[in-house]
Amino acid sequence: MSDDFETLLVGGLPEEGESDSLHVLEEYGVQPLLIDEMKRLPNFSSDRKAYKRLKQIIEEFQPDIVHTHASKAGALGRKAAHALKVPVIVHTFHGHVFHSYFGKLKTAIFKAIERNLAKKSTGIIAISELQRQELSAVHHICAPEKIKVINLGFDLHKFHEKLDEKRALTRQTYQLQEDEIAIAIVGRLAPIKNHMLFLESMRLVAEQTSKNCVAFIVGDGTEREAIESKVKELNFPAHFRIEMTSWIKDIGTFNAGMDIICLSSNNEGTPVSLIEAQAANIPVVTTDVGGVKDILLEGETGFVVPKNNSNLYAEKVLLLVEDEKKRKKMSQNGWTFVEQKFHYTTLVKNMERYYHEMLNAKQR
Repeated sequence: MSDDFETLLVGGLPEEGESDSLHVLEEYGVQPLLIDEMKRLPNFSSDRKAYKRLKQIIEEFQPDIVHTHASKAGALGRKAAHALKVPVIVHTFHGHVFHSYFGKLKTAIFKAIERNLAKKSTGIIAISELQRQELSAVHHICAPEKIKVINLGFDLHKFHEKLDEKRALTRQTYQLQEDEIAIAIVGRLAPIKNHMLFLESMRLVAEQTSKNCVAFIVGDGTEREAIESKVKELNFPAHFRIEMTSWIKDIGTFNAGMDIICLSSNNEGTPVSLIEAQAANIPVVTTDVGGVKDILLEGETGFVVPKNNSNLYAEKVLLLVEDEKKRKKMSQNGWTFVEQKFHYTTLVKNMERYYHEMLNAKQR
């Protein structure tokens, strides 16, 4: 951000099985204020403590703007900011829990909470036009005019630099042969990510190709044992192996060694792993969730397939496995597309403009 803004980053700690992102903050010299009580799962005792701590932080820092992210931090942060009459309160929906997570009753409760919180918010940010439509027209969280679409932004150059060098290092690290095709799926091992669809699709690919392939499952979480059991059950042939790596911090170097990157989720906001993959010139295959159609060029940088359709998913992966020319042609388009749309400099400009708009409106 420009010198117009003095910022303080406040956050919680990861759940068991999740990796933290503190190494990213260290890389950019950002010192966060971490609250032990801020947990992902609802807990009356810890939530109450986190809320009190947030109020204390806001009283001390005296912000003009409180900008929240994620469900728990978004709820507690906005409630605390509203209680202390912070002039501008903004919340970004990176995804939402209004389908595929919970049953009807719990989903209805979460919607009611978010509608109430939206009334306390000066503005709402969606990270894609599709998400904006879902929040306003489908789930009725707030009026569409209260929602601003601002694309995510990243330091993408680190995913694009020295690709040949990084590719050689990754393939040496994982003992990948020159003729082996490397496929990866990156993310939490959680039900919402639907790794079972990915595995079922990979089994179909394995049955239809004679090429040597390795499918990497990158991440960790509650579904690890279930995924390991599914891998054994599917009994992949010798030419198609599955590797589970847990979390990888230097994902930029890892991505460079891949040939295809996948996503099989039932629900997403804007999947960062797909943007990072395209920055490394890797074609992607993804289920049609959240804003994925806004973050790739269909048939040019990747393929989007319907949810829970393992046959069509396998068909698109198989096309890329079998056709090296197609893979290379698609890989050439990725960087140009994401560099223009998702670089952090664009995000910063858009966010600063929005902050000033909100502050000026309050002053009027």
